[in-house]
Amino acid sequence: MADTLTAERQRSARPRPLSPQAIAEVMTTGGDRRITLDPRTGLNQYMVAPRPSRAIAYSSSTANDISAPALAEIRRRLATLAPDLMMDGDGYAEALEALRGRLRTALALPTDTEIAFAASGTDLEYIGLSVAQRRDIRGIDTVLLGADEVGSGCALACVGAHYADRTPLGHAVARGDPIRADKAPVRLFTVSLRDKGSKPIPSEDILIEIAAIAQAAIDAGRHPLVHVVHGSKTGLILPSLAHIDALRRRFGQSISFVVDACQCRIAPAAIAAYLARGLTIFLTGSKFMGGPPFSGIALIPAAAARLSSGILPGLERIFLRAEWPDRWPGAASLPHGANLGLLLRLEAAIYELELFQRLTAADIRRTLDLFDAAVGMLTEQLGAPRLAPTTGDAAGLMPDRPLEMRTLVTLDLGQAARPIDFAGAGHIHRMLVQDLRRYACGTDNQAIAGQPIKLGQPVRCVTLADGTTGGTLRIGLSMPQMVAFAAMDGASLASRLDADMHAIATKMRIIGNL
Repeated sequence: MADTLTAERQRSARPRPLSPQAIAEVMTTGGDRRITLDPRTGLNQYMVAPRPSRAIAYSSSTANDISAPALAEIRRRLATLAPDLMMDGDGYAEALEALRGRLRTALALPTDTEIAFAASGTDLEYIGLSVAQRRDIRGIDTVLLGADEVGSGCALACVGAHYADRTPLGHAVARGDPIRADKAPVRLFTVSLRDKGSKPIPSEDILIEIAAIAQAAIDAGRHPLVHVVHGSKTGLILPSLAHIDALRRRFGQSISFVVDACQCRIAPAAIAAYLARGLTIFLTGSKFMGGPPFSGIALIPAAAARLSSGILPGLERIFLRAEWPDRWPGAASLPHGANLGLLLRLEAAIYELELFQRLTAADIRRTLDLFDAAVGMLTEQLGAPRLAPTTGDAAGLMPDRPLEMRTLVTLDLGQAARPIDFAGAGHIHRMLVQDLRRYACGTDNQAIAGQPIKLGQPVRCVTLADGTTGGTLRIGLSMPQMVAFAAMDGASLASRLDADMHAIATKMRIIGNL
């Protein structure tokens, strides 16, 4: 009898497996309000949630639902990391250090690369400002490329202002207020990526504009911080590596660079090229990497880390100590604690990255070729052309269209057979997720009308002849999709992609007829 009671106590003391709902609730903590789920829909403002979905989803350019394998991995990791959903600062630091090691392996990073974590890609901007901090300057001049084609809060965060009304650590703040009012303000200069005809501006022209801004900043005793874009919301890469090298030769250590690769459509070879030039790289786990929203990763080359005079004042309401590298000046002033929600989102994203890195180049090319053909069929059905990305890298230091950029296609609905403006594209984007069976005729159409479809949000990058903004929608693959598709035979994958694109076209026609 005693043995039976002892066994029963041991069973009751073991942590019970957490439900998907409980895990989802944890993963929506430790971020700003964008991560919050609407109790009516169970989705956040980007119409996704950290739980698997039955939707036809090509929304990785905006956000993803978590994949079923990643959710299973998180459940397994929780049993080790925080079986009671409690974690202290030491455990958090140990877990993040383990993730740093996994990232160095997965991305083939130099061993001296510093890695910092943030609750979102937008929060990475504060890390960039910290990298550019110098003792002997009058302030920082931020040069932001393609403000409409990067994260919506970047224009505020990149000048050291709050971009939301709540920080990842739960502090109430006022959107637009500086994180530290007693510091010299950061000045913002914006550089367009597209001309008035919506075509990408040549890298040479962008080089000239950046150089003029940088020279004026240095002449005024300030430090220019240039944002390189590697994979904008529509897949642009600007300026070219050759032109980055030209800026480095001219300005030396008087200029700093960050690479906005938050879409994470970037190969290890490109990461290595940027790091070797002393550029800090921003990645997120919630776009192409396929993790749930939101998480940010900054890869900081040793040379850039050595030049920094310390973290940006005021970050103690945004970051925890363990999220910064051990030896970073001023990081000891950050609070000691744990953000379990962020940790789990990072765990999920890095798990997806590791699986993706096991694919062969042949696996990836086959999927992209079939994806390209299926999207071609979709553009024909819609009468809408693709918005073609370009790098403009005249020196050929990077392929003109890197493989990873083929995972994202932007549909120019403003040039469709039935032109659609930006507001109309937003309406379609929202309606695609809805159950529209009551508006459809025929069994097949009814099935498609009832199927949730998630695509990337419209981007303001197309100007119509009358000066208004044209509509766009984005179709993007994610790493977990690439892994799942690699396991399929060619015929089955082609059929699956064709069926998905047919469903998108059909449901868009249903919406257009409402």
